[in-house]
Amino acid sequence: MVIDDRGRAYRRDMLLAAVLVTAGLVIAGVSLLELSLGPPRQMAQATQPLQPTSPSPSPSAAPAESKPGGERPTTPAPEPARPSPDAQKAGAQPALPPAPAEKVAPPINDKK
Repeated sequence: MVIDDRGRAYRRDMLLAAVLVTAGLVIAGVSLLELSLGPPRQMAQATQPLQPTSPSPSPSAAPAESKPGGERPTTPAPEPARPSPDAQKAGAQPALPPAPAEKVAPPINDKK
């Protein structure tokens, strides 16, 4: 009985494998047939080429006014605040505190 069960399982697995291989061959044949019939009926559309932009406004120009649902402002976003070295000497605080001591690596000693 055990031999019959193994034989049935083997035949079932072989039948499943044959069905899968046949399905793959059919799909490949249909694909090749469609390619040989001519150009594809539908072509993917690429994005439109970029239009040349007008010259950027002068740096002293005021930022563009924000309008709901309107165009986005064309001026660049403001940079994060970083006090100059002179301002730091005068007492201006940087935006972030210095790293804690445990996150600073120890100095590298020269080997002689």
